[in-house]
Amino acid sequence: MADAGRDRYGAPPPGERRGDRIEFRDAFVAQEQGFRPLLLDLLVPADATGPVPVVLWVHGGGWLNGSPKVLPDWLAGEDHIGQALRAGLAVALPAYRLSGEAAFPAPLHDLKSAVRYLRYYASDLGIDPDRIGVWGESAGGLLASLLALSTDEGTVGVTEGSSHVQAAVVWYGPSHLATMQSHQHPRATGDHDADDSPESLLIGAPVTRSPEKVAAASPVTHVRGDAPPILLLHGEEDVVVGYRQSVELAAALEAVGAPVELVAVPGGDHLFGGADLGAQVRRSVGFLSRTLGDVSRI
Repeated sequence: MADAGRDRYGAPPPGERRGDRIEFRDAFVAQEQGFRPLLLDLLVPADATGPVPVVLWVHGGGWLNGSPKVLPDWLAGEDHIGQALRAGLAVALPAYRLSGEAAFPAPLHDLKSAVRYLRYYASDLGIDPDRIGVWGESAGGLLASLLALSTDEGTVGVTEGSSHVQAAVVWYGPSHLATMQSHQHPRATGDHDADDSPESLLIGAPVTRSPEKVAAASPVTHVRGDAPPILLLHGEEDVVVGYRQSVELAAALEAVGAPVELVAVPGGDHLFGGADLGAQVRRSVGFLSRTLGDVSRI
């Protein structure tokens, strides 16, 4: 049990059993002055007999849209959260500030706060503070990569403990904002270098004229040999985030000896359109279950 004298925002909400899970809804993670409160939902397998690993699901939406409260229609049918729970993994659904609210590094700091919150209150929540993973898609994939690769700094709210994670799964995430345009699929129509592109709005400045901000927000510039195991899944026909973005990140990680696996999804567009989405969910859950379940790798 966390020391009540140290609670900045109060203890986690009580868990409520619903079917195969215990739900902790609207945990108050943090609040930066002038911004909305950052909340988190946590789902824990109801049949757990001890602390379980936990995975943060980081939603996409171009850093412009999306919410951990709303599961998009294209993903709902595969029940990726239910599959993770059945594999013995708890699932955390953290909120982060979008680019219309605050520029980078705000969303990354919000996720770091969520990791620290989960680690700090682990005993209250029934999760293992030494087995935390992250799983993100598209814009959330970039944030998941950065959470796995960046240093242990930057947070709001609970500041005790580490924000490191022990495994990461990244679905078609941008990896280098400076090469997004050159890596586009031949059928792509967007302009990643535009002053009002999602990438420029993320960093709060034009991508083409802000090299330091681009580097700070690009996972390729944060690679390190002691990175946790990372699984990259990317459709070869992705017309939103070019497949070569994941190739570039995988090559950079391999160059420093970091554990990385790149899986090309033949025929897959963004959101794995045109490919077997269920297979990618099963592959991802299996990777997280194996990696976080192997204590020797943590």
